[in-house]
Parts: sequence; C-alpha cells; structure tokens
Amino acid sequence: MKRHSMRAAVTLCAATALAATLSTASGAPSDPRPARQRAAEPVLVDCFWRPEVRPADFMLACGDGNSRLAALQWSRWDGRAAVARGVNWVNDCKPYCAAGRFHAYAVTVRLDDPRPWKKNPDLRQYGEISLTYTDGRPEGFQKVVTYPLWS
Repeated sequence: MKRHSMRAAVTLCAATALAATLSTASGAPSDPRPARQRAAEPVLVDCFWRPEVRPADFMLACGDGNSRLAALQWSRWDGRAAVARGVNWVNDCKPYCAAGRFHAYAVTVRLDDPRPWKKNPDLRQYGEISLTYTDGRPEGFQKVVTYPLWS
C-alpha cells in the first residue's frame, strides 16, 4: 500500500509541476497586436478567466488538467468562427487519472458562436468548441466532439 501512496504522491507532484509550467507559458501574450485592434475579434477565455486571441495552447479540462490542446496553428480567426490544427493531449486515466498516461491526438479545432462575454460585455467570446480527430482518437470518443465553452 505504501508503494501505491508514494507513486500517487510523485504523480501528483509531477502533474502540479506540469500545470504550473503550462499556466506560466499560457500567461505570455499570444498575439502581439495592440489590444484595441484585437478587441473587435472574439476571444477564447482560458481557465484563469483571461481572454486570449489565437492562443498556442488551451486547457480543456480546467479542473484536473486531463485534456489540453497544444501546438495550435490558426488558419482562421474572425467575427464568426476560428479554425486551427493542433494536438489534443488526453490522459487515459488507467488505472486511475493520477497514474494514467497522456496520449497525443491530431485534431482540427473549430470555435463558433461568438457572443458578449458576461464578465466583460465589451468583448465577444466564442461559446462553442469542436474537435475533429484526424488520426486516431481517445477511447470512447466520437470523431467529432463539441463542447460549450464557459463564460
């Protein structure tokens, strides 16, 4: 039993360090254009309630960090939709999430449904995200999954 407790503690520490690294990296400006120029475009609101335009990374599972998008390359970002290609890193949670392994899946990401952001109505935020798995997908996932985004 002690061995499992130690393994869980080490895994938890590693996950915390990874989350800290990711939050530091995502804290950097993702778009060098002036805020006034970006304000007309919809934003993607991250786990820390920061509006972002064309982020390189995005956490999908804010609570536990078991799903995130990385290496996003945006081909479209306008008043109606945004499209990018990237990688969805998903924890298989086997035998449980703290002991699980992360697997990379190529995805096309689409953001839709821009609407005023409740926290700052002067900004519009995308309200929906769709992931299309282009080369394999996590067990139990459909080829296309769509989630509402928080506001």
